[in-house]
Amino acid sequence: MASLKDIRAQIASTKNTQQITKALKLVSASKLRKAQNNIVNMRPYALSLRRVISDVAVTQKVAHPLMGQRKDVSKVLMVVLTSDRGLCGAFNTNINKFAEKYIKENKSRLEKLDFVFIGRKGLEYFQKRNVVPRESITALDKDISYNLASQVAGRLLKYFLSGEYDEVRLVYNEFKSAISQTVVCETLLPINLELSSFNDEINTARFSKDLVFEPTPEAIVEQLLVKHFDLQVYRSMSESVAAEHGARMTAMENASNNAKELINKLTLTYNKLRQEKITTELIEIVSGAEALK
Repeated sequence: MASLKDIRAQIASTKNTQQITKALKLVSASKLRKAQNNIVNMRPYALSLRRVISDVAVTQKVAHPLMGQRKDVSKVLMVVLTSDRGLCGAFNTNINKFAEKYIKENKSRLEKLDFVFIGRKGLEYFQKRNVVPRESITALDKDISYNLASQVAGRLLKYFLSGEYDEVRLVYNEFKSAISQTVVCETLLPINLELSSFNDEINTARFSKDLVFEPTPEAIVEQLLVKHFDLQVYRSMSESVAAEHGARMTAMENASNNAKELINKLTLTYNKLRQEKITTELIEIVSGAEALK
């Protein structure tokens, strides 16, 4: 059985760990509020942009390679979005398991299946399983920026428009609440405006067919589609960041509660051992006094 000194050291160590987990929880809660506000402020702009593109495309009958739906999909580029850091519960594990399941179910029917990993945890997980990525992006900024998302979106557009892939899919954690995140696998390219994440209303054109556009409707749609795609990538990254902070906050709260329970158990054990030791010493003193009579 551990000595009183060992138990005291374990209690002190657990208290130090509890202070760290509480601090991490507070930091994540602060960052979560900022990430939540970012998502809420982004959605009205994204919804309006999608509506404008859809209205112009429908009324002017504009076709574009980024909107061309393909029946036979044989070449897929999967973008796996995880975090660089751990201590966030099953946040990264759920993503990695989902992507691994997708490989097992679809690799045999697809002619080509490549991966782009955004975040160190996803890259490390699949490197151990001998999956060589097409590209990997780690050491992400402290806060996901629009410039970073635009650079990533530009490279994905290049791969798609060159004909290397028929479809670009993204796997990430969508933020629902501070205690809830959902693994989402959505098709980024080709863009289907009717299945947009922001499609909460029936898509009805509000532009007259007799309107004259300057520049041409084709040029307008092309520019707005690129902006729309950049925004979709940025939104997904922002959703993932908010979900990560929410998962870490919950995990650290659970860790703090577990540390508190462990401290209570260790303190109870310490008091019992201490009481036993005192009782033993008293018995020895009384026994010695009785022997001297």
